[in-house]
Amino acid sequence: MKNAIGKISPRQIFWLKALIHSVSLGFLAFLIYSVFSGGLGADPIEGISHFTGKAALNTLMLTLIISPLARFLKQGLLVRTRRLVGLYSFFWALLHLVGYLALDLNFNGSLLLSEIIERPYLTLGAISWLILFALAITSTQTIQRKMGAHWQKLHNWVYLAVLLAPIHYYWSVKSGLIEPAIYIICVLSILALRHKVFRRWFMTFIPPSRSTEKS
Repeated sequence: MKNAIGKISPRQIFWLKALIHSVSLGFLAFLIYSVFSGGLGADPIEGISHFTGKAALNTLMLTLIISPLARFLKQGLLVRTRRLVGLYSFFWALLHLVGYLALDLNFNGSLLLSEIIERPYLTLGAISWLILFALAITSTQTIQRKMGAHWQKLHNWVYLAVLLAPIHYYWSVKSGLIEPAIYIICVLSILALRHKVFRRWFMTFIPPSRSTEKS
């Protein structure tokens, strides 16, 4: 059966990217407005942390949805938006880290390191952040060509990042556990959509059995 939806053109992808920029920068403008208008509640520092953290997680999940959606709709060009959404995920993760470092730790780098080591939820967040950082700086086509097959192996670590991020969120809150629990369920559902690729990536960490080695 032919796809009832017409094929997306490169020009439409351009405007879709423009929309992604507009929405993302709109949320940034809303955050700035909320900071100065007192719209983040009694604890604006916590409000900034939650806003940027959830924005990073939302865009990260969206990044993993794009490929299955492109296959389902038979719109291969949709994949061209994945890099942009992924970069915005790191952008929000960077704001999340800078906000914590500036507002909670007063730019004390040594204290940040000790906090990451001593607090498990920060350890998970730091691992996820470092993965997103690695993916962001290797996201260009030039680096992709230079890395060859190693590029895909590196970018498959996004699965670990998306698994750790909602757990980091769940452990970081003292109350209101329903929302982070929903995020964990959403992430598991997304990984179920990509179960074949996720399983291949996960199996690379399992050593072959002796019977397999002999054969």
